[in-house]
Amino acid sequence: MTAPTGIRAAAASYDDLVQLVLAGRIGPDPRTQRIAVAFTTRQAVRHEGRGSGYRNEVLSLRLAEVVGSCAVEPGELPDGAVEECVGADIARLVEHELPPVRVAALDAYLMHALPHSPGNGARPCPLTAGTSLEKSRARAKAVVDLIDASPGATVLVVGVVNSLLEALRARGLAYIPCDLKGGTTEWGEAVRTNSLAELERCDAILASGMTLGNGSFEPLRRHAQRHGTPLVMFAQTGSAVLPRLIGSGVTAVCAEPYPFFWLDGGPGTIHRYGDAR
Repeated sequence: MTAPTGIRAAAASYDDLVQLVLAGRIGPDPRTQRIAVAFTTRQAVRHEGRGSGYRNEVLSLRLAEVVGSCAVEPGELPDGAVEECVGADIARLVEHELPPVRVAALDAYLMHALPHSPGNGARPCPLTAGTSLEKSRARAKAVVDLIDASPGATVLVVGVVNSLLEALRARGLAYIPCDLKGGTTEWGEAVRTNSLAELERCDAILASGMTLGNGSFEPLRRHAQRHGTPLVMFAQTGSAVLPRLIGSGVTAVCAEPYPFFWLDGGPGTIHRYGDAR
């Protein structure tokens, strides 16, 4: 289903996008759209040749032919949250008390109403089959190519992925790594935990869609919009949400709907929106 004329333009903010959905201005009445399946996906990974690994947990909601997703910190999702979503309508879930449920529901609805297609602004980017590390690096290049910055510029990276840092280094871009988990990068660099405190030091921002679920996205978007700072999002979380905010602080999005590259060694497709180098 395509959106009514004029609604492909960016919403003013995340909350504005929710209100457009609730008003039925983007697609079908959200009170009539119910989640058939809800599930979580957990992974632990340590790529060959890498000195450290990480864990992921993702809440996913199935609406008709699509799946909307929101990553959470492992163990953060309360018992029973998945069961609460099954059979519930989108209007109820986008106002749920749990942020990951709200984001996954909005993502599912927008992917149903505005699927990733050229008609909705997406440029498909194929990922070839390969190992987890090969596919991670291929995705990282597709993401980093969306950043309009010259060698020597500093990129604030919110949500540390070593393959993304590797791709930034290959382009001669400096970076400030930030992640709520802290720690160090593959190259021994300290990871900051307060991304908002680092904003004034950066020329561009590269942020994970996971910021939608932990409350840090809107401050990043507002800063980018106010200062004209390029904001590129890499989105497994909210892959259908963030493209609707291009022009309202978001510059470009690399959208990766479920199933994600780390679930399958075969070929896949990600979708790029907005400015590209």
